[in-house]
Amino acid sequence: MNYAKTAILLAGMTGLFLAIGFMLGGEGGMLLALLFAAGMNLFAYWNSDKMVLRMYGAHEVSPEQAPGFHRIVANLAANAGLPMPKVFLIDDAQPNAFATGRNPENAAVAATNGLLEILDEREVAAVMAHELAHVKNRDTLTMTVTATLAGAIGMLANFAMLFGSNRERGGIGIAGTLVMMVLAPLAASLVQMAISRSREYEADRIGAEMCGDPMALASALAKISRGVHQIPSDTAERNPATAHMFIMNPLSGARMDNLFSTHPNPANRIEALTAQAQAMGGSRSGITSGFAPAARRRRGPWG
Repeated sequence: MNYAKTAILLAGMTGLFLAIGFMLGGEGGMLLALLFAAGMNLFAYWNSDKMVLRMYGAHEVSPEQAPGFHRIVANLAANAGLPMPKVFLIDDAQPNAFATGRNPENAAVAATNGLLEILDEREVAAVMAHELAHVKNRDTLTMTVTATLAGAIGMLANFAMLFGSNRERGGIGIAGTLVMMVLAPLAASLVQMAISRSREYEADRIGAEMCGDPMALASALAKISRGVHQIPSDTAERNPATAHMFIMNPLSGARMDNLFSTHPNPANRIEALTAQAQAMGGSRSGITSGFAPAARRRRGPWG
């Protein structure tokens, strides 16, 4: 059901983008919008992972630099039948993590030092399983395309403000342009957030299956939720468009599953994981063998 919902929402966002192009310039405008979207998505497909990792100052770590953390990711990837992703650490006190990459063969997972400081080994494994679930589901690509389309729709709305709409070419005129300037970016943001929330629930479910320990992920989410509200991330605040990538909203997150939240309410996620654990016959874990801290770095013990 989540996959169908995501496909419908993506189709809706693409249709919105083309409709805006048509309203601004008729069939020619729609064609230009299509070419523009294709170009932006192609650029994002090849470069978004590098851009995001650079944006957050993430640095790749080797098995020698962070042996415990690396081993957790390697064990999870092997059990899930995934290629070993690149492993990155981020010097940030806020506990959080994300995955990126256009496909499983070119994936990367990143965690902050803050996350590795407050979670135990079961919880870290559960969080990394959640991120690898995103990789397995190719959510990283889906959310990149979604974010690119949302940004492109916002740009088209700005073009409308600057250049207006030509009725002779099938445009909507000044009044319609003003309405579109407000409603189009809002609609795109709502669709983007709906897709993000849908994929988070699915990654929780599959990640819990992957590590075999739903309650470890539930416990991790509770700790991360408290941490992100206590410790702001300056980089995330400067780049709010990347908030949907993280396991928990790094901004001042909403307290319920409303239209404007990029992530589900942590309480709802924990409730779903608790039900999953009961269905699985209780939590169990066998992924964390050999997980031990490496030498302490500037902000954390994991590399």
